[in-house]
Amino acid sequence: MCGKSTFWFWVISAVPFYCATWESYFTNTLILPVINGPTEGLMLIYMTHFFTAFVGAEWWAQPFGNSIPFFSWVPFLNGIIMYKAVMLFMTTFAVIPTVSFNVHNVYKVVKARNGNMLLALAMIYPFVVLLGGVLVGHLLICFDLGRMILAHLCDEPKGLKTNMCMSLCYLPLAIANALTARLNDGVPLVDEFWVLLGYCLYTVVLYMHFATSVIHEITSALGIYCFRITRKEA
Repeated sequence: MCGKSTFWFWVISAVPFYCATWESYFTNTLILPVINGPTEGLMLIYMTHFFTAFVGAEWWAQPFGNSIPFFSWVPFLNGIIMYKAVMLFMTTFAVIPTVSFNVHNVYKVVKARNGNMLLALAMIYPFVVLLGGVLVGHLLICFDLGRMILAHLCDEPKGLKTNMCMSLCYLPLAIANALTARLNDGVPLVDEFWVLLGYCLYTVVLYMHFATSVIHEITSALGIYCFRITRKEA
């Protein structure tokens, strides 16, 4: 129904979560506003699903003025497709204010510590770069989010000095392959299909390595086995 706009709906939902995690690292507190995603946001999603079950999915593909005739007199909104109008409202009234508060709270903490705000913003750099390849690199986003949360909880190294940037190592190879097309009459050295396939395999291996490493560290620290219940000592 939404076509290519599905990607932007994902971005709208992922950006506030990532920025909230980034903020919690500096403030040691997960600050949620009065209206937030984990409560009102999820409730809104449930209500949207129930509403769509009654009106049909085509309701979201109509012009805004047809879906809500009461606002058909509004010149700008009248011709916008309904799901695009929703995306516009979410970005304007939810994402931008939330991210602004995240940045403001981090800035206050960094300023109080006499730190460098540019270094704090650099922690978002891997996420920003990976947004461009999210269609084939969703696991890389999960990897970076997981590393960031784990680093915060376990007091591990943070930022660009960690293996969070391992998720970016494949990008120079893809860029170099694209540049070879200039030397080969528009034909890259490796077909794009195999480049994307290699990218997908790389993300799977990287994320699985991260997941198994986390499980191993937790089980070793607690002295337990994964998916196994030990007998109680007499």
